[in-house]
Amino acid sequence: MPIDITMPALSPTMEEGNLAKWHVKEGDSVSAGDVIAEIETDKATMEVEAVDEGTIAKIAVAEGTQGVKVNAVIAVLVEEGEDASAVDVKADVPSPKTEEEKPVEVEKAVAPEPAAEAPKPASVAPKMEGERIFASPLARRIAEQNNVDLASISGSGPRGRIIKADVEGKSGSAQTAAPKADSPTTTGSMASAMPDEQVLAFYEEGKYEILPHNSMRRIIASRLTESSQTIPSYFLSMDCELDELLALRKEINTSAPVDEDEKPAFKISVNDFIIKAMALALRDVPMANASWTSDARILHKHADVGVAVAIPDGLITPIVRQAELKTISAISIEMKDLAKRSRDMKLAPHEFQGGSTAVSNLGMFGVSNFTSIINPPQASIISIGAGEKRPVVKDGALAVATVMTVSFAFDHRVIDGALGAQLGVAFKNYIENPMSMLV
Repeated sequence: MPIDITMPALSPTMEEGNLAKWHVKEGDSVSAGDVIAEIETDKATMEVEAVDEGTIAKIAVAEGTQGVKVNAVIAVLVEEGEDASAVDVKADVPSPKTEEEKPVEVEKAVAPEPAAEAPKPASVAPKMEGERIFASPLARRIAEQNNVDLASISGSGPRGRIIKADVEGKSGSAQTAAPKADSPTTTGSMASAMPDEQVLAFYEEGKYEILPHNSMRRIIASRLTESSQTIPSYFLSMDCELDELLALRKEINTSAPVDEDEKPAFKISVNDFIIKAMALALRDVPMANASWTSDARILHKHADVGVAVAIPDGLITPIVRQAELKTISAISIEMKDLAKRSRDMKLAPHEFQGGSTAVSNLGMFGVSNFTSIINPPQASIISIGAGEKRPVVKDGALAVATVMTVSFAFDHRVIDGALGAQLGVAFKNYIENPMSMLV
C-alpha cells in the first residue's frame, strides 16, 4: 500500500519548516537511507532520508514551499508492483501563502478589494482577555486603522488565524469596539511597535530599500523580545586579568603536536579557555547551573555551554556539551567544527538547542564591555569584552596588566544576586589561575 512521507519534526518545538529542495522526482526509485529532500528551519538545513524502499509516486509539496506544517504529507511512496497513477494524496497539503499570510513588506495604503465570497469562518473558541490572538500582520494593521477589536473576530485562516477578509467584515464576524486602555490590541508586543507606514513616513521615498525578514530574523526577534519581556534579568560585571592565561595559551600552542604536514593538531584561543572556565564555574556552583519552569527549577548535571557564532545576517549558538569534562584542546577542536557547520547551516537541532548557559564574545571587535540578552531556557549568559592594557594596583604599586571586562546576565527567578556573584568569582578565579583548568 502507498506510504506517506511526512514533514519531519526536527526539534521538539518545531511546528513548520520550508521544503528547500527535492533530490528526487516522481518516478524515481529510492532505498531506505537515500537522501530525498532538504528541509530548512530558521537555524539549519537538514536532509530527509527515505525510510522505506519503493518508487516516488507523488510529490505533494513543491520545492521552495515555505511554512509546511509538521506531519503534513510531502510525498507518497509506492512499493514494487503498485500503481503509482492511482495514488491520491488525502492529507492536508499546504498551499502557497496568500497575501495575508506572507511577511508584510511595504504597502502605501490598504484599499478594500472588490466584494467576493469569503471563506467560511473556522470554529474558534472565544478569546479570553490577555490570550494571544493569531492574526496576519495585514489584518492587524487594518483592524487598528478601522478600530476593530480582533478579540471579537473568528478567524477563517489556518488554525483560526484572522486574515484580512475577516477584518473587512467579509465573513460577517468583525465587530467595532471602542478602544480600551488594557485591550489586547493596544498593549503587548504587537501594539507597542510603530506601524510600518508610520516608520516609513520618516524617510524620503527612494532613499532606502526594503529587506524582508527571513525566518531566522523573525525567530531571533521573537525569542529575544520574549526574553526581555518575561525574564527579570539583572547584570553583574567584573574585571579579570589575562596575563597568566595568555602566557599559558602561548606555551600550549607552541608545544602542540604536529601532523605529517607540519600543521599543529590544535590552536587554542582565549575563547576556549573562557568556555572551560564557565563550565567549571557552573560545576563548582551547581545551583546556578539551572533552568526555570513554572513548577520547578531544572538542575543540570553537566555544564552545556552555548557559544554565540555570527553567521550571515543572523546568529546561532552551538553548544559544547559536558564542557566541564573536556580538555581545552578538545573544546577548541569541537568549537572550530561547530562554528564552521554553523556558518554552513549544517547543524543538527540537538547541537544548538537547550544548554545551561552561553558565552558571547565581542572582544575581537575591540568592544570593551557589553551585556547580552538571556536565551531561554538558559538562565545566564556571559558577555566578554576585549583584553586591554590597563593600569592596576599590585602590592600597593601601580602596574600594567592585560584586563578583560566580563558581564553576566542572570534570570533572577533562578539565580539570586549572591549566587550570581559566587558564579562570577568562580569564573574569575579560573581565568586568573588558568593552570587550575588543566588539572
